[in-house]
Amino acid sequence: MEHFFHELWIARWALAQGLLLTVEISAASILCGSIIGLFAGIGLTYGKWPLRLPIRTLVDCIRGIPVLVLILASFYLLTFAGINLTAVESGLLALSIFCGAHMGEIIRGALQSISHTQIDAGRAIGLTFPKILIYVLIPQAMRQIMPVWINTAAELVTASTLLSVIGTAELLLRTQEIVGRHFMTFAFYGLCCLFYFLFTFFIF
Repeated sequence: MEHFFHELWIARWALAQGLLLTVEISAASILCGSIIGLFAGIGLTYGKWPLRLPIRTLVDCIRGIPVLVLILASFYLLTFAGINLTAVESGLLALSIFCGAHMGEIIRGALQSISHTQIDAGRAIGLTFPKILIYVLIPQAMRQIMPVWINTAAELVTASTLLSVIGTAELLLRTQEIVGRHFMTFAFYGLCCLFYFLFTFFIF
């Protein structure tokens, strides 16, 4: 035990940097993905077919692709198009797109569950459609969106561990590097699990 605490003290800054990067990537991808999902959900629910068809196609395709494949594609395939992103940028892009596709379906379902008479009532008092969305529809939909959004946010935190395969120095990769030096597998991976548990527990 004394040896573990000694090594933990030596590795404290590496773990802290990995944990901070995990928090930053998770928070940014949840925020960006939620914004993407909001527009996608509105487009799927109220958009005309020329807008709805490409959104539906993208959402269905992305939801059917594993997160790891999205991460690898954003890191390696984009270089063929002349887009060179860092590992962090690629990971953030992949997680944001993944979150956006799932949130788009969640928001679509929540909006479609609201009676169309709510829109008619908003128009009757002179509200434009954007104001009906902001003041009438979205507040009602939030009651259904929030529980699923929280679950999706927790999934993104755990999915951020996959960024280690492209060299993103988040918490898991930092832990692997420390274990590779000292082979204290159980102790440091157990500590890593504790950090992820506390992070997701805080979200819930």
